[in-house]
Amino acid sequence: MPSFDTVCEADFVEVKNAVENAAKEIGTRFDFKGTSAAVELKDKEITLFGDAEFQLTQVEDLLRNKLTKRNVDVRFLDIGKPQKIGGDKVKQVVKVRNGIDSELGKKLQRLIKDSKLKVQAAIQDEKVRVTGAKRDDLQAAMALIRKEITDMPLSFNNFRD
Repeated sequence: MPSFDTVCEADFVEVKNAVENAAKEIGTRFDFKGTSAAVELKDKEITLFGDAEFQLTQVEDLLRNKLTKRNVDVRFLDIGKPQKIGGDKVKQVVKVRNGIDSELGKKLQRLIKDSKLKVQAAIQDEKVRVTGAKRDDLQAAMALIRKEITDMPLSFNNFRD
């Protein structure tokens, strides 16, 4: 029976490269000289450092530009609130989304069920598997998901005939 998986996964190699490029540019830019502006990646979290919230927004813009140049969708970023750390310095934690959470999985399942297409959706860990009898129905389901879910960068893989 034909099926495909709906997933939400960033290319972490490209994310790492973008963070390294941003860190290199922060080190060479004149407006960041002598400040605590920095960006670092640990696991699936990017931490931005700066002297003020204004500087954090500059570092964030720089990071977004580097991610965009490396074809990483910025919708993967879950940006937290700026936090004060000692003195007048601030930091901001940016989580890189990976996997479909249960709330979005249920939303996808409901969307497919309400569409009256002859396909079924099942939540499996951090992905949603869609199965159907015909390839055309699966392609219609893909088009529906792309059209309706715009706030998350979903992709489709493991397409089986």
